[in-house]
Amino acid sequence: MRKLRMQVQISVDGCIAGPNNEMDWLVWDDDYIKYINEITESVDTIIMGRKMVDGFIPYWTEVMNKPEDPMNAIGKKMVEIPKVVFTKTINKSQWPNTDIATRNLADEITKLKNRDGRDIIVYGGVSFDSSLIREKLVDEFYLFVNPLIMGNGKTIFKDLREIQKLKLIESKVFNCGLVLLHYEVNKN
Repeated sequence: MRKLRMQVQISVDGCIAGPNNEMDWLVWDDDYIKYINEITESVDTIIMGRKMVDGFIPYWTEVMNKPEDPMNAIGKKMVEIPKVVFTKTINKSQWPNTDIATRNLADEITKLKNRDGRDIIVYGGVSFDSSLIREKLVDEFYLFVNPLIMGNGKTIFKDLREIQKLKLIESKVFNCGLVLLHYEVNKN
């Protein structure tokens, strides 16, 4: 069965965006870019919520079309990897290489996990990520902790119904100050 991996950059206090969806505080360096490239080698599906897709696809398409951009190779992958957008508001995809999922979240994720292929990665959106975590659908977390405390922002962990235990798989410090915490969800 394929795994669902969640990759997010967060602040030390657990925010993935500012109160008005600001993301200008994110940091990265060449080692981070190389690591993200490696992560995406092991996936063949990207999932996200409806609110995320309008920014995600145009952004990575633009990056892909700029050979001088250090994120160019990742941009190409983000555009080429098939995507599934979870939504209740539209029935037909208006984006290339993108399918729509409208049924029950857990059923759709289970269906994706049972397909042949490599793993699945979620680039979510706050409410979509929160729903996946709350429903215990995430198998692994790649939390890239940024060296700042926001104090006020959007978090993906606030709506949990119960404690979810994790097993640390890897930790890594990047020169830019990011700290990777790679966890596997303890299903016991």
